Amino acid sequence: MSNLDMSEAIRLLAQDKGLSEDALLHVLVDALASAYKRREGAADEVVVEVDPQTMDFRFIAFDLDEDGNWINERDDTPRREELGRIAAQTFRQVMSQRIREVERDRKFEEYANREGDIVTGIIQQTDTRYTLLDLGRVEALLPQAEQVPFERPQPGDR
Repeated sequence: MSNLDMSEAIRLLAQDKGLSEDALLHVLVDALASAYKRREGAADEVVVEVDPQTMDFRFIAFDLDEDGNWINERDDTPRREELGRIAAQTFRQVMSQRIREVERDRKFEEYANREGDIVTGIIQQTDTRYTLLDLGRVEALLPQAEQVPFERPQPGDR
């Protein structure tokens, strides 16, 4: 994948997930650092730098001394073919996990300041303890204690 293709892929993924490109670049850096650490002969610590314009990556590796201080700074940028299958799988898993975390945090922040507000949604399903509501971009569980007594909502109701 060329750097131009990667830049376009990040832009499209950020747009699709409703995230900023900067947040997605941070996720990408975390995933690259995790993948690097799975590589044979990897340094104790690594800092990944990404140029957002050119999508060039630079891996700055450090060793740790007995006190845990970073020593022996060096450029240890691997070629793509050096990373291998395990690093690629680690990269994919970390990217997926971090994207889910960023999405979850964004959704939480969106609704955190609306506590106590009345919102409308479409009922997806009900049971004796909860009603599952579709609020648009998120789903919510409404406990029985917060519902109107003796009202029996049906799936599809607003």
